[in-house]
Amino acid sequence: MRNDILGGTSTFVAMAYIIVVNPAILKAAGLPIGASTVATIVVAAIGSILMGIYAKRPIAVAPYMGENAFIAYGLAALGITWQQRLGSVFVSGVLFLIITVIGLRGWLAKSISQSLKFSFAAGIGLFLAFIGLTETGIVESGTGVPVKIGNLHNPQVLLAIGGFVMMMALMRLRVRGAILIGISLTAIIGILLGYGHAPRAIFAMPFVGDYSLAPIALHLDVAGVLKLSFLPILLTLFLMSFLDTLGTLVGAGAAGGMLDARGNFPEIEKPMTVDAISCCLSGLVGTSTSGAYIESAVGIRDGARTGAAAITTGLLFALSLFCIPLVEPLQALKFAYGPALIAVGALMLESIRRIDFDDLTELVPAFATIVMMVFTYNIANGLTAGLVLHPIMKLLAGRPREIGGGSIVLAALCIIYYVFGLPH
Repeated sequence: MRNDILGGTSTFVAMAYIIVVNPAILKAAGLPIGASTVATIVVAAIGSILMGIYAKRPIAVAPYMGENAFIAYGLAALGITWQQRLGSVFVSGVLFLIITVIGLRGWLAKSISQSLKFSFAAGIGLFLAFIGLTETGIVESGTGVPVKIGNLHNPQVLLAIGGFVMMMALMRLRVRGAILIGISLTAIIGILLGYGHAPRAIFAMPFVGDYSLAPIALHLDVAGVLKLSFLPILLTLFLMSFLDTLGTLVGAGAAGGMLDARGNFPEIEKPMTVDAISCCLSGLVGTSTSGAYIESAVGIRDGARTGAAAITTGLLFALSLFCIPLVEPLQALKFAYGPALIAVGALMLESIRRIDFDDLTELVPAFATIVMMVFTYNIANGLTAGLVLHPIMKLLAGRPREIGGGSIVLAALCIIYYVFGLPH
């Protein structure tokens, strides 16, 4: 129990940056930052506690990085209201729950090649890093060129660069909560230089005033997303969520010796069910798609092995509801939270090493996934391009036996996205 409590605490410290970063990203979608902060914490608290009680695993839950960027930035060009975006999160959560219960979600996940799965993570990592670079001004749009280096004489740009270096240095030293510490220290330096303000309070009551959920909770537009034009959005959220969950469970399971002899996660349906329920809750309270968090591996490395660790993490998130004024100033400081996006992107890029570069039938779909995500500024374009190209490359190489039924289903859905959806 002692190891689980300590491990759950370590997990909370490692992932608490989401309290700052998620609302700051969703602000671009039109969600009020105070209410969005409360929604983020509520989902993390309830999801983590549910994971501990039902799935009995030391894996915490919170809104996903990547999915929040898709909700805020990836859908910007489509003119979709934030109510419809929340409706998409809820509907995709319901779909997750249905296919998880009937066993279809696991079947689809297993049909995707390892190289393609790792390309998803690498592409999303680069996408997040690009957002962080542009948010902080390290990279900016240019005249005659798509992007160029930013103004390195701007003190806030220099602060962002310093913040990123600080975070990575702390990670190298294995400091718990390196990203959160980096955000906080960068913000303090910026505030001392006059680029922000200190917290005006330490404690505040949640669910009232600026921290009321009333402006966003239950304001989702479900009817507005139940039409063909929203299929690509639902497809993207579906793919991102179940792949994120699968990768997190396998990664965290490997860190804690929880995988079986074949490398599978035992009773994977239980944590996936919690993931699906958390997605539904996210849409209802007003935040982006949620699920199992890879930062849980930090707690697992510290000895967490049972659901008590996830419950500990959830309770700490619940307590943080009363300390929102402490983090509120950070959400307005792009030079403080922007480096966290770059840092998370750097960590996610590690998966590129596990792509099979010697097999062109694996490399080409993986390459298309990554470059289409980043260079079209749209995660959906990358996911769908890779899933369509994979069976095509296998057929052209005369290796049809390597194409699973799930791959064909996913490729067909992606073709529907390009033919009838709204690719951009």
